[in-house]
Amino acid sequence: MADIVPLENVPLAGYSTFRCGGPAKFFAEPSTGEETAYLFKWAEDKGLDVFVLGNGSNCLISDDGFDGLVIRIAKNMSGLSSEESEDGRVTVKAGAGLPFARFGNYCTELSLTGAEFACGIPGSCGGAVFMNAGAYGGEAKDFISKVCYWDGNSIKNIDGDQCGFGYRTSLFEKLNSDGKRAVILGFEAVLSKGNKDDISALVEDLRGRRTASQPLDVPSAGSTFKRPEGFFAAKLIEEAGLKGFALDDSGAQVSPKHAGFIVNNGGNAKASDVKKLIDYVTEKVFENSGVKLEREVRLVGDFGGL
Repeated sequence: MADIVPLENVPLAGYSTFRCGGPAKFFAEPSTGEETAYLFKWAEDKGLDVFVLGNGSNCLISDDGFDGLVIRIAKNMSGLSSEESEDGRVTVKAGAGLPFARFGNYCTELSLTGAEFACGIPGSCGGAVFMNAGAYGGEAKDFISKVCYWDGNSIKNIDGDQCGFGYRTSLFEKLNSDGKRAVILGFEAVLSKGNKDDISALVEDLRGRRTASQPLDVPSAGSTFKRPEGFFAAKLIEEAGLKGFALDDSGAQVSPKHAGFIVNNGGNAKASDVKKLIDYVTEKVFENSGVKLEREVRLVGDFGGL
């Protein structure tokens, strides 16, 4: 029996890269899959909704917070290890709470190629699996060989090719969208060795490109919208005249550096301000191009019809 005790009324803004949002009614950071399962049962017994939070880099949390239990998969579940196979390839095991960038850097340290793009992604390893995180032509699905997750009844391990990976989606994202349980606990990745200098050079190149093109110095959730088929969200937003646009002086703004990012200048905007701007951009882009942008950022909690 797990003895983890959820905390009450915990502010969530600090756990979100948008730096806004209200408190969680209850909050807990489990250390194991068993504790995670216990917390779900605890919430079920109390009739509470549950939200699983990782690094908070792809969500917008309501100003009213979350009226249930937030389970944060983070530092308590951030193991990292590796083992070389006879064929020379290396299996890396990562806990779901480990920063995905740390996984990428670890692979670089081991001269493993294929995960260079991960070094600049701000989410957790669990979030990277959930959304099949990707950048600069690479995706999590390229190297994930196994995923460990809790399905609401038991802890399961499945092969990477059973994970239903697609563009910013996976089996786990689809299950959650259908109201079913799928909490990622960790993954295994298989990568090949490469030239350390070449790998390091690519990591530095991608880091430089990201720094030059993205507003990394202000709070955001990364790319606000998914890439529409046949288009680029940022280009559509620019063509609608919205690059650098702000509805008001709240701090919520379409980044003047990269139109695909909505940012929270100074961390002063409320979640409702950000949501209004997301909706406005969606509407104006549709009016201008006929393309309906789809949010990549997930909404957490009640936005009251906004």
